[in-house]
Amino acid sequence: MTTELSPDNALAGPLERARQDYQDLAGRGLSLNLTRGKPAPEQLDLSEELLSLPGERHISADGTDVRNYGGLQGLPELREIFAGLLQVPAAQLLAAGNSSLELMHDCLVHALLSVLPGAGSRWVDQERIAFLCPVPGYDRHFALCERFGIEMIPVPMTAEGPDMDAVERLVAEDPAVKGIWCVPKYSNPDGVSYSDATVARLAAMSTAAPDFRIFWDNAYAVHHLTDEPVEIADLLAACAEAGNPDRVFVFGSTSKITTAGAGVAFFGSSPANVQWLLGNNVKRSIGPDKVNQLRHVLFLRDADGVRAHMERQRALLQPKFETVARILDAELGGTGLATWTSPKGGYFVTLEVPDGCAEDVVRRAAEAGIVLTPAGATHPYADDPRDAVIRIAPTYPSLAELEQAIHGLAVCVRLVGYEQRARAVA
Repeated sequence: MTTELSPDNALAGPLERARQDYQDLAGRGLSLNLTRGKPAPEQLDLSEELLSLPGERHISADGTDVRNYGGLQGLPELREIFAGLLQVPAAQLLAAGNSSLELMHDCLVHALLSVLPGAGSRWVDQERIAFLCPVPGYDRHFALCERFGIEMIPVPMTAEGPDMDAVERLVAEDPAVKGIWCVPKYSNPDGVSYSDATVARLAAMSTAAPDFRIFWDNAYAVHHLTDEPVEIADLLAACAEAGNPDRVFVFGSTSKITTAGAGVAFFGSSPANVQWLLGNNVKRSIGPDKVNQLRHVLFLRDADGVRAHMERQRALLQPKFETVARILDAELGGTGLATWTSPKGGYFVTLEVPDGCAEDVVRRAAEAGIVLTPAGATHPYADDPRDAVIRIAPTYPSLAELEQAIHGLAVCVRLVGYEQRARAVA
């Protein structure tokens, strides 16, 4: 081994310790999974009361019998609860199915197959369609683009959101650029919240495509991890003020608020866009699950009820994120082998390792029984050019399991990082 190292053998000790630690880790027979940001069972238990609602009640505030067809826009009282939280007037907010991802999928399909407000033709009739993809970003956004053959153009994320110089240049010069994916608050995976300046520039920028749309996936609108909730500027209002009222599609859901996969999804936009989506949706549905919507109204009651519920969620999640930070700092701090985010909300921590190491770290972790999100998943086409970004999802495991997983991940980072250094000086 020493022949691989520099003459002063400075790496011999750390590398040997990392190899021994990894051997011990692999011998423990772990089976841990940090792949996806799912709510833990304890989080879901907070909404157990939903399962007994709405009881014998079946009439909503406006007299709608929730057992019957109709009501494509969703219950008014539920839209009122989430209007302020999602920064969309209730009249311009739809409460639809159970998944915001499903709504994003449908909006892409409808844009491909019907003419958007402001468009000259259907997207499917145009030679090329492209979306800007801030990176690191959300793999399911990228999967939708791949599904429909939409070209993805990466733009780097900054501490204030996407690199707006790059965004403004690309949308101004290329009419094929029809949209941008945005997770504006506690973004997936690095926890960035968009600055007021970024929101203003997105609203006012000149676009070569008259039917350009911002897919504003506000998935973590109320998912705070600190005593100081982050607030972001109102993009829908900013677009209207800038003379671009149809520019933004706002998405949200209760999937990480109440019950995952059995919640309510929301779409908000300009009146023209709302009518466009309703006109398309009426051909595929006679109405959403209004029983479930009433169930949520009775459980959450109002916007303050949502905030109180999310404080209970935070009490379960904050210790997990603090555990990740504590272990990474103890195991990797000062090594120069990694940096990581300290998000104020959301569901993820981004770990950056030396270029060329992420895939190997993920592989070594899997071989030791710790399954992580695949390296590259945070980039379009699963291709991280630097091979450096790893997404950590701390929410689902128990605190004890999470501690084991992060300790093990740190071992893998040290092993791969020190091996790379040894090769470089050999």
